[in-house]
Amino acid sequence: MKLKRLLAALLALTLALSLAACAKAPASPTDSPSPAPTEGPEPTAAPSAPSDPDAPVIEGLVYESTVPLTYADQFAIYKYEGGYEYIDMVDSDRILIVPEGGSVPAGLDKDVVVLQRPIEHVYLAATSAMALIDSIGAMDSLDFVGSRTWYTESAIKALETGDVIYAGKYNAPDYEMLMNGKCGLSIESTMILHNPDVREKLIEIGIPTIIERSSYEEHPLGRTEWMKVYGALFDREAEAEAMFEAEADKVRELGDFEGTGKTVAFFYVNTSGSVVTYKTDGYVPAMIRLAGGIYALDGLGADDDIKLSSINMSMEQFYADACDADIIIYNCSIVAQLTSIDDLLSLSPVLADFRAVREGNAWCTTESMFQQTDKMGSIIREMNRIFSGTTDGSDLEYMFRLEGAGA
Repeated sequence: MKLKRLLAALLALTLALSLAACAKAPASPTDSPSPAPTEGPEPTAAPSAPSDPDAPVIEGLVYESTVPLTYADQFAIYKYEGGYEYIDMVDSDRILIVPEGGSVPAGLDKDVVVLQRPIEHVYLAATSAMALIDSIGAMDSLDFVGSRTWYTESAIKALETGDVIYAGKYNAPDYEMLMNGKCGLSIESTMILHNPDVREKLIEIGIPTIIERSSYEEHPLGRTEWMKVYGALFDREAEAEAMFEAEADKVRELGDFEGTGKTVAFFYVNTSGSVVTYKTDGYVPAMIRLAGGIYALDGLGADDDIKLSSINMSMEQFYADACDADIIIYNCSIVAQLTSIDDLLSLSPVLADFRAVREGNAWCTTESMFQQTDKMGSIIREMNRIFSGTTDGSDLEYMFRLEGAGA
């Protein structure tokens, strides 16, 4: 009996020792507690990449920034890492600029115009772009032009020296000349839309073609801001920004101007004897308002959905609407230059009865004004001086008083 009790006690002792050993077994590495936190700076989140919901997503490219615009609304420019840029023109072309030596991204839409830097041997058929290109120092990118008539000094000289060559009008370019000259880009105005076969032919022979739309900008400085497009194309963005800001500052300086109260009509007479003037929401009435004047034909064409900013009317209707205008400005940038009141009255004797003619306030633009898209701020400043009566016209560059006015 005692032996049985002794064996039972030994068995119980052995079991107890086994259980104790299991309880003291070391924990596995995965079960070990985390070390106590040490003091130190709080971790910072990685900076988020800039974003623009309108920026196109392009395979292989990383969006960087969007070029800020102040007045223009007919284009946008998006920048991507590595020197790539994408220009999106409203209802027109989409352009991808590829840096020199860069590869063209895969998966682009077939209608995206791909241009690789340097962009050279350019054919410029859009006359209004010449001053913008010249103002940023990019004339050396042009080899061919679509007009023989220029008012930009650099363009005149380049034609004379042969640095640029007349290669035919926009609707009849010399394809062979352009091909032999390795033309790398054709810049057209919206006039080319009337001759779509010409654009198709240019593309067919390997010449990328874009249509510039600066004329669709409602704000006059929006037209000048198109120099940023050419700054992107010709790698002159700093120059474009500086030139644009200089012109915009000339208008900003008029910001506190209370207005002159002067009513102003702006027009020309076409070959059929009709008066061509501007709709109230066009860029010329906007220039008049920015210069402190009141557009004499305010409300004209306000309900017209046609894109053209100009409008035709009979001389009789123009007389009824504008005969009491304080100032009239004849637009000689479209038609033959006038030099005197006699020249003006030869267009229609009715003009003699206009108040502005009687009081010596008939003015005329120079022939160059239409092509001076880079100088919209300067032109507005000259208008302001005319409206405020602080000039006799002798010190102006883009407008002059018609001789004999008020005599």
